[in-house]
Amino acid sequence: MKINELAARSGITSKTIRYYEDVGLLPEPARSENGYRDYSEKDVERLIFIRRCRELQIPIDELKKLVNVQVNPGASCLEVDQIIKDQLEKVRSLQQELELLEKTLGQLAVSCQNNQIRDCEILHRLKGVPQ
Repeated sequence: MKINELAARSGITSKTIRYYEDVGLLPEPARSENGYRDYSEKDVERLIFIRRCRELQIPIDELKKLVNVQVNPGASCLEVDQIIKDQLEKVRSLQQELELLEKTLGQLAVSCQNNQIRDCEILHRLKGVPQ
């Protein structure tokens, strides 16, 4: 199948498919006589896997490991487990950062009752000016 069909079936743009080839997530495809890339069903499956991992915001380097470990189905999945646990920890950390950000923005949003920039409490706080 051509790259446009692969893109439609996998939900990944042609440009991104080429990028995944460049970084080694997707093997370079066979070429037809006219030079067009010729993809297989395995490529569709791999790209759907990659797309799902990217939706979980798994970094490319970790994603490469997840793709590569599948070569040996009988191997231990400890590395897979660790990648997912690490990603979960990153998400939890990000949630804490976002909660702090929300709290800070909430405090700023209600801190100014003035009508002129020179008296704006939000700007004063962001500049570190004493109140």
